[in-house]
Order: sequence, then structure tokens, then C-alpha cells
Amino acid sequence: MISMQQISKQFGDLVVLKDINLEVEKGKVVVVIGPSGSGKTTLLRCLNILEKPESGSITIDQQTIDFSRKVSKKEILSFRKQSGMVFQTYNLFPHFTALENVMEGPVTVQGVNKAKAREKAGSLLSKVGLSEKLDVYPYQLSGGQQQRVGIARAMAIDPKVMLFDEPTSALDPELVGEVLLVMKQLAEEGRTMVVVTHEMKFAREVADEVIFMDNGVIIESGKPDELFSRPKEQRTKEFLNLINQ
Repeated sequence: MISMQQISKQFGDLVVLKDINLEVEKGKVVVVIGPSGSGKTTLLRCLNILEKPESGSITIDQQTIDFSRKVSKKEILSFRKQSGMVFQTYNLFPHFTALENVMEGPVTVQGVNKAKAREKAGSLLSKVGLSEKLDVYPYQLSGGQQQRVGIARAMAIDPKVMLFDEPTSALDPELVGEVLLVMKQLAEEGRTMVVVTHEMKFAREVADEVIFMDNGVIIESGKPDELFSRPKEQRTKEFLNLINQ
């Protein structure tokens, strides 16, 4: 479903990703953990080409982009439609209601007629527990509710892959659970997901595979029980010991 082959990315002289290789099977949940500045978010942004790698290739489903050649804007836009991304900050349109925010992608990107998009948006908002908030504006919603609108919006384009970039990091602690619950439900439905998070309990319970990154490389990966209980690499052990203090 997802394949990253020798992906490298740098900003000026700073190398952020170094020859990353990653495989994600259809219907699996991969959680990426690691210290700040390790390259986790850049990896995720490269997956839907919000950041363009310097080299390597990325495949989602049957579509591949090889960054050793010039890539057109049309290719990037087509490739990006395969993934729905949920950001750290909610990035909702403040002048749109929750319903209008979720409708926007299907209408403007996919050309879906407004009546059909409205029906689908209402269904998705109900799915994330916001059926009574359709006509409410972002400023009237809590952070957790806004993030759930963001998840519904990402799902609205029927992506093959869902990408989550620390979706609970901007939330007050008491609001984190409601967002993680929606993400668990998506995982149980068999959606292919790549999640960057500091929520280790979520990683233990939901992930099929956990990846630990540091300094732009994948240090170690494995099933949650193995990686959290019996890490093989010293750097992984140091990181887990630090966060468990």
C-alpha cells in the first residue's frame, strides 16, 4: 500500500531525512515515535508531498513518484488525493461552519455536487460524534471538537491512507481522549494509517508496528510489545527510559 524507498530530504545544509525505507501494508496502523527534531513530521509531510524529497521514490497503492526526475505539479496534486492528513493545529476555515469545512475538499478538489457533499459531510461529522455541531463555527468548538472536524475533513475525500501529525499535541489533556477514540475506531475499521504521536499508550494499543526515529533515520521498528518491552537498540532504550520517568 505504502512504500518509501531511499527518501532523503534536507533544508539548506540541514539533512532531515537520510535514505528512509518504509513499507506499510494495506489496513495496517504504523505509529512513528521519537524525540523532537528527529524527522517524524517531515517523513509524514513527504508522504503526501507537502515537502518534496531530494531523492528516492514513494508509492501509494498503484501510484509511484520518483524524485530523481522532475515532478510536475499535476503529478503531485494527483498523488496527494490518495491521502488525507490531520495536522497538529486544526487548520479549519474560520468563516466556514463544521459542515462547510468538511464539504470543501470534495466540492473544490473532486468536483462533487454540493448536495451530495453536504450529505456525506453530515454523515462523517456524525461518525466522529459531532452530529449536533454541523452549523457551528470553529471558534464555537473546543479543541477536541475542532480536531474531530479535521479528521472528518480528511476522510471526506475517501483517501486510501490517513496521515496524522501529532493530532493531540495542541489539546488540553482532558480533550485528548475524544480524538484518540475516533482514531481507534478508524483503525478498527481497517483503515491504513501512519500516525506521528507522543501518545505511547495509543501506540501500544492500536499500532501494528511502531517505528522509532532519531536524527533523520529509522533506528528501530517492531511490534509494540517488542519495541516497548524489549528494544534492541541502545538509543531506543534511552528514549523509552526518558519518557517513562
